[in-house]
Amino acid sequence: MFNSGEILETINMVRKEHLDVRTLTMGISLLDCVRGTTEETVDRIKFKIGDYAKDLVKTASDLQCEFGIPIVNKRISVTPVSLLGGGRLDYVKLARAIDEIGRDLGVDFVGGYTALVHKGMTDFERKFIATIPEVLSTTSNLCSSVNIGSTKSGINMEAVAMMGRVVKECAKLTADRGSIACAKLVVFCNAVEDNPFMAGAFHGLGEGEKVINVGVSGPGVVHSAIKDLPNATFDELAEIIKKTAFKITRVGQLMARLASERTGADFGVVDLSLAPTPVRGDSVAHVLESMGIETVGGPGTTAALAMLNDAVKKGGLMASSSVGGLSGAFIPVSEDIGMIEAARSGVLGLEKLEAMTAVCSVGLDMIAVPGSTSADTISGIIADEAAIGMVNNKTTAVRIIPVEGKETGEVEFGGLLGEAPIMKVSKVDNSVFVARGGKIPAPLHSLKN
Repeated sequence: MFNSGEILETINMVRKEHLDVRTLTMGISLLDCVRGTTEETVDRIKFKIGDYAKDLVKTASDLQCEFGIPIVNKRISVTPVSLLGGGRLDYVKLARAIDEIGRDLGVDFVGGYTALVHKGMTDFERKFIATIPEVLSTTSNLCSSVNIGSTKSGINMEAVAMMGRVVKECAKLTADRGSIACAKLVVFCNAVEDNPFMAGAFHGLGEGEKVINVGVSGPGVVHSAIKDLPNATFDELAEIIKKTAFKITRVGQLMARLASERTGADFGVVDLSLAPTPVRGDSVAHVLESMGIETVGGPGTTAALAMLNDAVKKGGLMASSSVGGLSGAFIPVSEDIGMIEAARSGVLGLEKLEAMTAVCSVGLDMIAVPGSTSADTISGIIADEAAIGMVNNKTTAVRIIPVEGKETGEVEFGGLLGEAPIMKVSKVDNSVFVARGGKIPAPLHSLKN
C-alpha cells in the first residue's frame, strides 16, 4: 500500500521529474499459429494477436487516467518469426501482416522479427535474415533483432559479417527517411527473452502464452535526488540512488500487476532500466554529470555509470517480485539530450561509448555514423560489442545507423528516437578479419556447469 506521503512524492516525480512507465509490452506466443500455407498462417496470426491484445491500448489508457502515471508506449512482442514454419512460409508476408495488425490495434511498436543464430545458421535462417532490409523498409512499426553470440556458444562471425551488410542495405533502402530502418534493427549478444524495450523485444520460447512486461523509467527522478549533493560520498550517492530506484520500480510493479489482471495475461517482469528521452531533465548523461563530471565522456564517466547501474539494480530488486529484461541504465545517443550534446561537442566518442557499455545495460545504441562507413567496419563494431557481452556474461547490442548520403552533421528521427550527431568512425581496414568467418569460441567460464 502507498501512504499519502508516497502518493504526493510520486505526483511530484511525474510532474517535475519526468517519471513514466516507458512501455507496457504484451508478449504473445505464435507457436500454435503455423498452418499449411502462408495465407492460413497469416490469418491465424492476425486473429490471435487481435484477440489477445484487443484491450492493451485501452488498459494502458485507463491505468494512466486512474493513477496519473504516463504510459508512454504500448507495444507487442511475438515469438521469433524465424522459428515459424521451418522455412516453408513467406516471411515478408508474415511481417507485413504482423505490422498491419499492430497498427490496427493502435500499438506503437511490434517486436519479434527475430533470428537466434548465436551458435550457427540454417539455410532458411540465412534467407530470413536477408529479408530484414525489405521488411523494415516497407513496414512502419515492426522491429527486428538478431542474436549473433552468447557466453555459452561464442560469437558466430558468419552472422556478424552478414549483419554488417544487412545494416548497410537497411540504410540504403530508407535513405530518403534518414536511414530509419536501421533504428528498428538491433544485433545482440546474450539476448534476453523478456525484454519489453524496442527494437530488441521478442517473446522467448521459455515464456507463457500471453505475458505483460513493463519497462519503467526515471532518469530525471534520480538526477533530481542527487544533483544538489556536491559533498556526498559515493557510498552516500549509491544509497540515495537505491532508494530512488525502489520508489520508481514500485510504480512499475503496480502498473504491471494491474495490466496483467485486466488483460488476462501472466505478469512477466518489471525492467528496471533507466531509459532517457530527448527531453531536458530526463537524461542519464545528466545523472552522471551531477556526480562531478563536467561533460559525459570525460574521465570518470565509466566508473560513475558502473555505480549508477549497480545501485539501480539493487534498489529495484527490493521493489518487485519479478525483475528481468535488461534492467540497468541505457545510453542511447540520439535519445538522451545529454549524450547528444556531449557527442556534438566531441567529448563523447565511439570508443568511450564502447568502454561504457562494459558496465551498463545493453550497448552501442542509436549511434549515427557516416553513410560511407563500410559493412566490414560495422561488422567489426558488432564483433567488438559482442565480445564485451560474451566475456562479461551480459547482454550487449548494437543499433547503428550509417546515414546514407551524409558524412557530417546530424540526423533527426523524431519522437522518442530523437536526433543524433554523426559520429566519427575509424577507417582502418578490417576486411580480412571479417571475412575469416567461423566462430570466436566461448570463454572458458562457459564450461563451469
